[in-house]
Amino acid sequence: MAAPPRVVVLGAGFAGLWAARSLAGEAVEVTLVDRNNFHTFYPLLYQVAAAELVPTDIAFPIRAFFREAENVEVRLADVATLDAGARRVHLGDGSALPYDALILALGSEPHYFGTPGAEEHAFPLRHMDQAIPLRHRILTRFEEAVAETDPRRRRRLLTFAVVGGGPTGVEFSGALAELIHGPLLRDFPRIHPDEVSVVLMEGMDRLLQGMAPELGTYAVERLEQRHVEVRLGVLVEEVRVDEVVLNDGSRLATDTVVWTAGVRGDPAVEQWGLPVARAGRVVVEASLNLAHHPELFVAGDLAYVEDEVGDPLPQVAPVAIQQGERAAGNVLAQLQGRPLEPFVYKDPGMLAVIGRNAAVAEVFGTTFKGFVAWVLWALIHVAKLVGPRNRASVLVNWAWNYLSYQKAVRLILTDVEARDGSENPGVSDG
Repeated sequence: MAAPPRVVVLGAGFAGLWAARSLAGEAVEVTLVDRNNFHTFYPLLYQVAAAELVPTDIAFPIRAFFREAENVEVRLADVATLDAGARRVHLGDGSALPYDALILALGSEPHYFGTPGAEEHAFPLRHMDQAIPLRHRILTRFEEAVAETDPRRRRRLLTFAVVGGGPTGVEFSGALAELIHGPLLRDFPRIHPDEVSVVLMEGMDRLLQGMAPELGTYAVERLEQRHVEVRLGVLVEEVRVDEVVLNDGSRLATDTVVWTAGVRGDPAVEQWGLPVARAGRVVVEASLNLAHHPELFVAGDLAYVEDEVGDPLPQVAPVAIQQGERAAGNVLAQLQGRPLEPFVYKDPGMLAVIGRNAAVAEVFGTTFKGFVAWVLWALIHVAKLVGPRNRASVLVNWAWNYLSYQKAVRLILTDVEARDGSENPGVSDG
């Protein structure tokens, strides 16, 4: 009896996990490879950095997810290289995985747009091992500031710059402001609120470019009510260890820069000989596979797919989930000799939370803002979490934070991957 076809899935983010789940129980052998042994619910990662949630609230063990799937094997490894001609993936441990079909779902990494010093000194917010050091940085800056007698250095310690006014930048700025002007200033009564600054910088003329203009205006108003200074139409020209240099000639003295300005595909894929478009995303056919390697499918943030008007699809979870499922379906169709189906994105809408009782939503052509959007945002995100324990834990933490005005996780852990300003806080693989 012939062995079943071998399908390798690289990456256990939204695209890879949903692809592997779609292949579970089918007549194929699936190997799912990821550098971590857990799946991270990225839309709530900023809440780990802002001390609202603990890492285990938004992470779920990959092996537990496939415990009942006899045809799915999980491998904990880095991807060293891909030999598409030989249909073989080489892993960092020296082993190799041959395949009959491959789903490439390695996700994305921060895009610094060539800004000097950004990669060395800014904190990205793409992976769990970036959120924890960022939380460490925020909390330790308050500890240092309370003992600092130099007013200029004290203010620099207490200035937090966020670069990028998309959903992640808006959500993190709001969460950080609520952390500071809620429990932290009560924890540190010797620090005056006027000494602390959260500055959100966006190069365009409004926040939340992918949503209706009035929602971006609402976001600015609510952030400013939460003591966030919003600067529109400014670009960061350089990030230094103790300041940010802007294109208008001004400088912002700060020890903490959070980079949410954009993402790009892993540069390794171009070295592997795959065709890439802007931002390092792999160019694929309508069926999500490559023209010259039809057995190689790409899904999620790494795939370059345009919408009906020619714009690239956003690098968000709903796109990745739907592409992962379609890629898996087309893999099965290809192996069974059936025609492949084109990927058609069904847009469920976009949401962004600004803080307590304030969010924006654009769903099926209708816009919401305020409390209604906030409730909608919370319900959808809890429903999408992987695992009942995670859902229950997040609900409990959110309820506690809401009722007590206290963040649940103001812990400075010395044994985590916390970095100081002399080291690169970013982790580019994923």
